[in-house]
Amino acid sequence: MSQEQGVLLKDLDEKLLFSKVNPFKWFINFINKIFVITELEIRKIKHDPTELITRAAQPALWMLVFGEVFTRVRAIPTGSLSYLDFMAPGILAQSVLFIAIFYGISIIWERDLGIVHKFLVSPAPRTALVLGKAISAGVRAVSQAIIIYLLSLLLKVNLSWQPLSLIGILFIIIISAALFSTFSLIIACIVKTRERFMGIGQILTMPLFFASNAIYPIAIMPDWLKVIAHVNPLTYEVDALRTFMIKGGQSIYGIGFDFAALIVAMIILTAVAAKLYPTVAR
Repeated sequence: MSQEQGVLLKDLDEKLLFSKVNPFKWFINFINKIFVITELEIRKIKHDPTELITRAAQPALWMLVFGEVFTRVRAIPTGSLSYLDFMAPGILAQSVLFIAIFYGISIIWERDLGIVHKFLVSPAPRTALVLGKAISAGVRAVSQAIIIYLLSLLLKVNLSWQPLSLIGILFIIIISAALFSTFSLIIACIVKTRERFMGIGQILTMPLFFASNAIYPIAIMPDWLKVIAHVNPLTYEVDALRTFMIKGGQSIYGIGFDFAALIVAMIILTAVAAKLYPTVAR
């Protein structure tokens, strides 16, 4: 693995030197570097795909147990949607969150193995390193979407199969996974140890999930929790997924606003992560 990474890093060096001649070629090479890092991360899935299967256990329990029970509770105002229809996009968002929020631990492992130091001495831009890892988290999250869709079919959720809706779901999943994995990377750069990272990650996941519209409408929340929900990126992810995924699902904030909120948050977090990335090696 280290030999492969060495070859790729050498290739990055050569491409960057060539790109200094032409800004357009520099941009193309910048995009190429992002996907080189992404490809490196995806190779890990091929070596150990069991993580994707184990990650699917929790959303399956939520849908099969929590969803089946609460669909019989009439007190939760979900409008024209059944509770399972309302909940399924929220569980997909939960799966994306859970698979992305612990992604930062990989950079701690890489630091201990000396891989981070190799990346840092290369001329590859820090932003490309961060975005490469973020996109690979999105690829992992897509596998969870397939599992949630299979469960939804089993439970007879009223899914939308329009091509544009499926494309919209794909984009939302990748953007959201990139956002939360970048947030995870920032945490890893700050705490720098696996034990502290796992503790903070576990503390953050539940508040992010419950302070959103994933399993109940924001309208029934107390006022103080509504404020938190409206600044929580997961809220806008769920809103967009519910619109694309469910027949009759309607966006509360507007699809354009959902995309804008997620993209702006991702850009800000990517800039912060790129700034902090070198500190993880210290």
